[in-house]
Amino acid sequence: MTETLRDPVETTGTTTKRLPLLDVLRGVAILGTLMTNVWVFTAPGSEWGVLQGALPEPSFATVPEAVGSVFRLLADGKFLSMLTILFGVGLAIQYGSAARRGRPWPGPYRWRALFLFAEGTVHFVLVFAWDVLMGYAVTALLVAWLLTRSQRAWRRVMWWAAGVHLTVIGLLTAALASDPSPGGGVSREVVDLYARGSWADQIAFRLENAIALRLEPVLTFCLLLFLFLLGVRLFRAGAFGTDAAARRIRARMLVWGLGLGVPLNAAVAVAGPDFLLLGRYGAAPLMAVGYIGLIGAAVDRVRRPGPLMRALTSVGRMALSGYVAQNVLCVLVAYGFGLGLAARLGTSWQPWWVMGLWAAVSAVLLVFSTWWLRRFPAGPLESVQKWALRR
Repeated sequence: MTETLRDPVETTGTTTKRLPLLDVLRGVAILGTLMTNVWVFTAPGSEWGVLQGALPEPSFATVPEAVGSVFRLLADGKFLSMLTILFGVGLAIQYGSAARRGRPWPGPYRWRALFLFAEGTVHFVLVFAWDVLMGYAVTALLVAWLLTRSQRAWRRVMWWAAGVHLTVIGLLTAALASDPSPGGGVSREVVDLYARGSWADQIAFRLENAIALRLEPVLTFCLLLFLFLLGVRLFRAGAFGTDAAARRIRARMLVWGLGLGVPLNAAVAVAGPDFLLLGRYGAAPLMAVGYIGLIGAAVDRVRRPGPLMRALTSVGRMALSGYVAQNVLCVLVAYGFGLGLAARLGTSWQPWWVMGLWAAVSAVLLVFSTWWLRRFPAGPLESVQKWALRR
């Protein structure tokens, strides 16, 4: 997420100016990613449990089930895709900055990506198995090199990546749909590990099962590549600017993204759990494009930013710190070595307490980010990163 934290700029001749929409989008994407991850922290068996079907299937039989299902469907995969697109935007900004200043590319950017990979590794081991930073770092190295090729070449790679990804997801979905055997359920040992185990025990478990827990970025590498390059293309087209042309692009993103994404996501949700991969990694990116257009339309109508927009901007400006902090807070609240609320409240208080946890952590991030940036120029982890890279 290193690049998503760079100052968003718009080039006009030899001068630059900030693109405030990018910070707002990043803030929304960080809080939106938590809308998905909060269900992982609170599920039986947590990180491993979701691989064994711990998350409940969408249901509308009762009011609580309907509310929880809609909450999850609005977020699952959508904001992660948005975050990935915005990472590509940040990469395009850095490439443009290096070009304007006559600096070599990728050049020192390689060290930034490698440092991001190290950050992601620490985050994976100590905090959260479903880390995105490691996958972003590897993809960023490839995209940084692709930007030195012709535009025609990297666009061809972009669409080839989309085709390969959809083929793989389609084949996996067909395999799941044709398998009549039911899942084995979440093992009691794993449930106890996250409900009553120590922090050291969970770290050891992640290391022992690192290959299985790191399958998502491998499985979705082509999707990451496509979304990175889509972010580059949108930025170069001026989709995040403040002029009329930018607003027209965002209007088309809104219409096509939601117009196609909503019915597709609804269809795969109704189709059942066998189509989970198609929904999260196939239909969700379309919704992410629509979300960007929708948020852009909302920001365009704001004449004077209020407290909420300023707070979202602050979260977006220190997105790396916010991403790690929200996961740390959820770990301390949900797991057994912390408050252990996931085991204490279980499913009897769902979805209300899970949604309340998301709202509480989001409020902490909004308030803390605003307070911090009034006193310091960058977020805590952003400052550590800059210090380390200078050295």
